[in-house]
Amino acid sequence: MKILIIGPSWVGDMVMSQSLYTTLKAKHPDCELDVLAPAWCKPILERMPEVHQAIEMPIGHGDFNLFGRKAIGHELRKNNYSHAYVLPNSAKSALIPCFARIPRRTGWKGEFRYGLLTDLRPDKRVFQYMVERYVALASTSKNMLEEVKLANCPKPSLTVDTTSQLAALQRLNLYLQLPIVGLCPGAEFGPAKRWPDQHYFTLAKHLIDKGQQVWLFGSEKDRAVTEKIKSALTSEQQQYCFNLAGETSLIEAVDLLAACHTVVSNDSGLMHVSAAVGCNIVAIYGSSSPKYTPPLTDKLEMVHTDIECRPCFKRECPLGHQDCLNKLMPSQVINAVDKFLEQ
Repeated sequence: MKILIIGPSWVGDMVMSQSLYTTLKAKHPDCELDVLAPAWCKPILERMPEVHQAIEMPIGHGDFNLFGRKAIGHELRKNNYSHAYVLPNSAKSALIPCFARIPRRTGWKGEFRYGLLTDLRPDKRVFQYMVERYVALASTSKNMLEEVKLANCPKPSLTVDTTSQLAALQRLNLYLQLPIVGLCPGAEFGPAKRWPDQHYFTLAKHLIDKGQQVWLFGSEKDRAVTEKIKSALTSEQQQYCFNLAGETSLIEAVDLLAACHTVVSNDSGLMHVSAAVGCNIVAIYGSSSPKYTPPLTDKLEMVHTDIECRPCFKRECPLGHQDCLNKLMPSQVINAVDKFLEQ
């Protein structure tokens, strides 16, 4: 049995999709699972033992490119897939399995997908959590409501490469002698998910004064914020704070996050990565909600305000005040982190 997955394009969604792959392998132990996804996903997928092959999607996110998708589909015909699972909701994401003549094509109802999917599930809202929606595709339409609950969805678990981890530690002059707390102050989605940098500074100062070292994670886009957090510390405190934003590849970040005792993160892809490598997680929610995409781990503290306008799920605060994050005081996050550090 050969299965093609059309994978998601966001880091957190890709990590959560592993729950589907684990479920499919449990149901069909001898199946081969290939995942078609953007190039940046390949290292993440290679850390999922359920995945046989990561196939690079050369067409950019948002680019329709009908002829390009047709060519990819024709090329994939030689793999003789018996089943395809389409995780994104767009019509274009369902084209390649159709062009590849894969006989069974499963996915949720989305934009103009009638005819493109042979097993069209009508309403994904019957499941509250995104991971449930992924895992439900492995069950029949008749049985999915009975079989799938958040509590029994397999939790993502990424493999950690200790050799690569050691190489990254050496290259970045990092050490493991003091306990490490990772801070992830960025969020690709938008500012309505980002806890203020001055609050992260207060947290970093508290952690260093308690004898921890702090590693700041993020992409090159986050470097200005992480540098602002570090520069607000005293010169002595800065010796225990390492700004890694933009200094690591995504897969290096996976291995380095695995070295952290606890990770404090906005609702972002790195939050899901941290959960999948076994860290204690303090998850900060602003405009989004843990009732949709929580970190899939039992080692979790979630913090958010209870103001009436959240969650709004907007990239930017529609009211202009962003109180859902500005009024989330450092003391609340510090209390959550200290629960883990005192265990």
